[in-house]
Amino acid sequence: MPKIKVITDSTGYITREYAEKENVTIVSLNYVFGEETGKEPFPGEFDEFYNKLSTTKLFPSTSQPAAGEFLDAFNKAFEEGYDEIIAIVLSSKLSGTYNSAVLAKNMLENKMITIVDSQMAASNLRFLVEDAVKMAKEEKTSREIENHLNYKKMNMHVYLTTETLEYLSRGGRLSAVQATVGNLLNIKPIIELNNGELKLLEKLRGKNKALSAIIDKVPSNVEKIGVCHVLDVEDARKLKSKLEEMFPNAIITIDELGPVVGAHLGPKGIGVCFY
Repeated sequence: MPKIKVITDSTGYITREYAEKENVTIVSLNYVFGEETGKEPFPGEFDEFYNKLSTTKLFPSTSQPAAGEFLDAFNKAFEEGYDEIIAIVLSSKLSGTYNSAVLAKNMLENKMITIVDSQMAASNLRFLVEDAVKMAKEEKTSREIENHLNYKKMNMHVYLTTETLEYLSRGGRLSAVQATVGNLLNIKPIIELNNGELKLLEKLRGKNKALSAIIDKVPSNVEKIGVCHVLDVEDARKLKSKLEEMFPNAIITIDELGPVVGAHLGPKGIGVCFY
């Protein structure tokens, strides 16, 4: 059977340990923050970025990896003896990462490379990567893996809320006036990742109401839930134990959101990814 290599980008927020153990290559997205340019790091390494975000009025811009970075990752995988590559990346409606991966694939015309647009991010992207790794070990073909991922991503959901509207305003998703009025009224948005795009679903007063509304969206037959947060471990733990009571059969993890996704929510942003 052909040996399949799994490659993804940094917005699945996969731990360094998992990536090393399973030999998954992570191609990082980039951020520019004032004078500083950086690559999105691994979970556990985000504090410095968020501390800067909360103590300055600047807002970072983010960009996809260059096609050359995917090309390097692809070439290295073939040099390591892999026969085929499956690259699973952030939603193409949120970033040009998918386009960079496709561009790199086209530079290696005679190689077996499959690029999957996850239409997802965060824990859901990680879940897809974990499935691909498991299926590759089970000697499934790249076509079988691709079909599975494309089917599965259609049944995944993401709902997020924020502590403050300031970062949505700084990122240009709300006007300064909307953010100021909303904060005075304690308005919390519920943001949904739907069809690969982030959309404002509804606005509620108070974080508890927003979190209750998010919990209500989780179906009784849920299999996996990632409680995603930005520097909000305490609330994430509370949310996890509430979900564990309600869904005893589900696998539930707590996952950090890195700069590319988390900057728009700001510190204490929180939500769930599930299928």
